[in-house]
Amino acid sequence: MGFKRLDAEDFVVSADSVQSTAWSTGQPTLTEFYTNTAQMAGSSGNYYVSVYQTGSSLQGAAVQFDIAYGNKVGSGSSYFNDFFPQFTPSSTTYGQYRTMILEDENSSFTYGDGSNTHTPEDFWVISPDRARYKESIFPGTLNLHLKVGSNTIKLTDNSNDVTIQTFIGSSRVYQLVSGSNGSAYNSTGYQPGSGSYGLLFPELGTILLNPDALSAAINLNSNKSADLTNGNNQDTLFAAINSAEYFEMNSQETITSDFVFCRARNSEFNYSSNPSFISGSTGQVLFPDFINNPQVYMTTVGMYNDSNECIAVAKLSRPLQKDFTKEALIRVKLDF
Repeated sequence: MGFKRLDAEDFVVSADSVQSTAWSTGQPTLTEFYTNTAQMAGSSGNYYVSVYQTGSSLQGAAVQFDIAYGNKVGSGSSYFNDFFPQFTPSSTTYGQYRTMILEDENSSFTYGDGSNTHTPEDFWVISPDRARYKESIFPGTLNLHLKVGSNTIKLTDNSNDVTIQTFIGSSRVYQLVSGSNGSAYNSTGYQPGSGSYGLLFPELGTILLNPDALSAAINLNSNKSADLTNGNNQDTLFAAINSAEYFEMNSQETITSDFVFCRARNSEFNYSSNPSFISGSTGQVLFPDFINNPQVYMTTVGMYNDSNECIAVAKLSRPLQKDFTKEALIRVKLDF
């Protein structure tokens, strides 16, 4: 065993962006959708409905995304208290996303841009489970189909159509348009007079849908009735997703790696510390060839801190022969 202190130039930090399928099925497209009656009947069911990739009674069911409904004035769900009709689960949801995204409790969500913008009083929100989208949703891979009766619309983000990145507050945002794979089918892909069909916030893992645009396009209507049974609007969007049977999305994350270059020069690491090479009584080398022409085989690289504690071990794929005529450069990759 030999030791050598690493220098600053022996370290290189690299960051790579990695994309993968989001859904736990391992497929890029989710075509089956299930809900859990116990979750919907519980207190959380007043605010959102969880959607699974398989029947909730079967082993292996995992939450893929949640559906919630937000309304600025509290319509579309039940009152917490009849004396305060403006406070409902829908108003709570609207306020939560307004604070998180708009960073202003008095603002409203606006869809579209240019001469075609719209500010409705409500929204549907799809929140993929945190484990599904990892660091962020990969723009251009979002394809969501919605179907009501014989009417179907195919939605995607407009990441391939824009040249200037836009933000709402501190969050990167894309408009949802009629199209596929990050591009609108024609023009802007907006609904005339109603702006875009929604907003995608990749880093937040949040998809907001514009009910007014969807109502005009495929008759997908949110119910803005006062003191409405909780969950009604969530079920409406779930039914449209379930009927279309197509939700595609990939995740994206940055993998940071440390590369450590361990150098063994021709004059270094040519002798073994194996006690069988040394006489136990005289301390002499037992094999003369080991003095003038040593040959050893490197198999492992260990990394130690200043307290001589081993903190990482790298195994070579095969033993590497080393003598005075050979030098070795071993690249060790540490992922975290």
